[in-house]
Amino acid sequence: MHEIQVGVFGVSGKMGSEVVRAVDRAEGMTIVGGVDLGEPREQLGRAKVAVDFTHPDAVMGNIEWCLERGINMVIGTTGFTQERLETVRGLLDAHPGVGVLIASNFSIGAILMMQFAAKAAPFYPSVEIIELHHPNKADAPSGTAATTARRVGAARDAAGLGPVPDATVHDAGARGAVVDGVHIHGVRLQGLVAHQEVLLGTHGETLTIRHDSFDRVSFMPGVVAAIRHVVDHPGLTLEMEQVLGI
Repeated sequence: MHEIQVGVFGVSGKMGSEVVRAVDRAEGMTIVGGVDLGEPREQLGRAKVAVDFTHPDAVMGNIEWCLERGINMVIGTTGFTQERLETVRGLLDAHPGVGVLIASNFSIGAILMMQFAAKAAPFYPSVEIIELHHPNKADAPSGTAATTARRVGAARDAAGLGPVPDATVHDAGARGAVVDGVHIHGVRLQGLVAHQEVLLGTHGETLTIRHDSFDRVSFMPGVVAAIRHVVDHPGLTLEMEQVLGI
């Protein structure tokens, strides 16, 4: 069995450095190159899979470059709108046989948190999301929070729930962003890594589903699993449920 040759975009960043260590520890794969912003992409060498934890402004160019060269991608960079996803699908149509996996979160606990929130959503008329991250994060709300809100919103729609009850008239922006009818509040604070609470409420009770990543190593089992998955699954894979079988 040939080793999977892995390259890393953002190799010197906090996530990129962790990916290098995780791949070095994993069986059946090896790091063959890495590149940081402003450096020539050719430094990825002969990679079969490129892992991208960079910036929303850089990721689309990285995707185009990789697909033109038949390099599969595992992407944890956020900021993927429906328009961007359609662009990726178009690029994949032009390069059949190559795979791209895009996930808003690679932590097993965070993936389960999203699943639990969608399962609970039909039972609670009120729901809000609080996402808390380090202050160097480029996007708000986080990709995980937006994905959670979309899943919660879909579950509410399927259950026939109406809008979340909210009599606020004067908010001065304090009610946060709204994604598919769900309010999301973003916190950026030194000392944090990645955290999220989904707050659900009905008469007489609340349910809080919370996940905390205290160290970026928590994302690495998912990243390694995604690398193994994408080499055998051409086309676009969104999120990690298919990879993990949940």
